[in-house]
Amino acid sequence: MMLPLKLNFLTTHPHLTFIVLLLSTLTFPLSVFRAKSRRRVFLVDFACYKPPESQKCSRESVVNRARQHGYSEENLNFMAKVLQRVGVGDSSYVAQSIMCVPPNVTMEAAREESESVIFGAVDALLAKTKVDCSEIGILIVNCCVFSVFPSLSSVIVNRYKLREDISSYNITGMGCSAGLRVIGLAKQLLEVHPNTFALVVSTENVTSSAYTGTERSKMLANCLFRIGGAAILLSNKPSHRKCSKYELLHAVHTQTASSDVSYRSIFRNEDAEGYTGVSINKDLLTAAILTIEQHMKTLGVLILPLSEQLLFVKSYIIRRLSQAKIRPYIPKFNGCAEHFLPHVGGKPVLDALQKNLGFTDAHMEASTMTLHRFGNTSSSSVWYELAYVEAKDRVKKGDRIWHIAFGSGFKCSTVIWRALMDVRADEKNPWMSDIDDYPVELDNDGSFPFYFQPAKQQ
Repeated sequence: MMLPLKLNFLTTHPHLTFIVLLLSTLTFPLSVFRAKSRRRVFLVDFACYKPPESQKCSRESVVNRARQHGYSEENLNFMAKVLQRVGVGDSSYVAQSIMCVPPNVTMEAAREESESVIFGAVDALLAKTKVDCSEIGILIVNCCVFSVFPSLSSVIVNRYKLREDISSYNITGMGCSAGLRVIGLAKQLLEVHPNTFALVVSTENVTSSAYTGTERSKMLANCLFRIGGAAILLSNKPSHRKCSKYELLHAVHTQTASSDVSYRSIFRNEDAEGYTGVSINKDLLTAAILTIEQHMKTLGVLILPLSEQLLFVKSYIIRRLSQAKIRPYIPKFNGCAEHFLPHVGGKPVLDALQKNLGFTDAHMEASTMTLHRFGNTSSSSVWYELAYVEAKDRVKKGDRIWHIAFGSGFKCSTVIWRALMDVRADEKNPWMSDIDDYPVELDNDGSFPFYFQPAKQQ
């Protein structure tokens, strides 16, 4: 999702944050005991789908296909401006069905897209890990827009002849944050199902989400979203620690759907002419800020270094005791992880996250380059980012990886990993053919498009 970010929870609710930090200190021994008593979850490996070169689609091609579809020059100029600003380059991929004129948005075409992406990612993962399908006891698939029956999870069970007693889940409608939310679900399942593997598949369907109308708020998806998917293999077997890449440390999820403002901020519906698309209303910014603030309150207790927490507590006490106006201390989140990998909702949101959380350009490189190379692949985008830092040989043993994503509802999810080895990329990494060409100089200004300007501060 494209949204500006304003993390002001530490200034607007300092007393609440102080209480949370104090309680976290008092309950730390208990949390350590609980953590040790739970089954540890390991990320054995993952694989991202890389479409064939024939499906590459430049920004100019997107506009040209819209022109062939009959869009007005006014709308074509609008699309060109959006494409220039959101951070997507000229080498991302679209579904084969979208290459047609007019686009082939049939159920059959959508099913073919999902099968090519899912099978491509799972085949690559199984080839890398050499895991026998009979060992997989948990299967979770997430795809926001495309919902069919038999479900996509059943499609996978049938294709790979998974066992009959497998715990299978098919998650839909949860937006771009779903890829991390299903990791949290897998973690909970692995804590109660001993000695097993969990296969997680995150994807989206460009064919079924394509908008063929002319309402501008619904045209954004056509400019930003691209084809992609990822397959992830998790395990709770202690013996798999030595052969796994990462260990799962934290999975934190926040949603504010109980609020009508949040619930309706992003809504899939029909336009006046009957074409279905995703509507983004004026309350999105309010919903996003509310959700992310709530999320960071919970997350900060878990991942902020003790030194940062103590500095904040010190600042809070001084401000309470002093009559002078003293600015509150804003904790620095850039020390919480060696690799910060936020969902690539668009260049403006990446810039806002960088500014508010204090990360450097180097921290943001994986995200901005993933957006440029592959576009917004929805819930799977965070895995293309991790593949990037692996391809650059930057992940060292002990490094922490911070995945964070946002989605409709409104939702925000974080997953924190710790590297169990110096990770080296393999030939199935989607970046290997052109990793030496990155990073590249971005040719967009990263400013918020005129249709989505954040409110001015008073």
